[in-house]
Amino acid sequence: MAVEKLFVKEGIKISEVEEFLKKRFEKAGYSHSEIQRTPLGTRIIIHVHKPGLVIGRSGRKVNEITEEIKEKFGFENPLLDVREVSEPFLDANIVARRIANSIERGINYKKVANYYLEKVMEAGAVGIQIEISGKIGGVERSREQKFRMGFVAHSGEYAERLVDVGYTQANIKPGIIGVKVKIMKALPKEVIVEKKVEVKENV
Repeated sequence: MAVEKLFVKEGIKISEVEEFLKKRFEKAGYSHSEIQRTPLGTRIIIHVHKPGLVIGRSGRKVNEITEEIKEKFGFENPLLDVREVSEPFLDANIVARRIANSIERGINYKKVANYYLEKVMEAGAVGIQIEISGKIGGVERSREQKFRMGFVAHSGEYAERLVDVGYTQANIKPGIIGVKVKIMKALPKEVIVEKKVEVKENV
């Protein structure tokens, strides 16, 4: 098999595993997974807000899902590593999924977006941008609306290194709504934030 075809096939498999895990562990606050090849087998790192719902009592659930992944995707000796997302409001994937769930429940998209802008900033983010696209607000044609708060880098090294990006979809009667979230968790060390200090003189 050509190298290009091998990479495409591997990419498709990784995408299928990601979709499988997303659906299986949505209630656990699923964020994303990482797949690493090791001499002992295939290590799959699952990032979730509530790891207990993935692991189960005495590790029963994680053992079951390991066997299911082995049979469904043909991984040799898969090893599952479950890691906790301690602050879900700073995880772009989790925030995007929560926004989508709220839209699917019929909550106004503007109200949802503004709520999460506040929550993410309260959690300590430098900035957040939410993009909601599709037939929103009862319009017939698809359109996109952006909501921003704080500072978010959109290109270059800072965007790659410091911005967490999450994307998902909400399924409602008019059609599919795309939800994209960008969260900048910290400022670059090179950036110095200056504060203006007012000095009052005693008269």
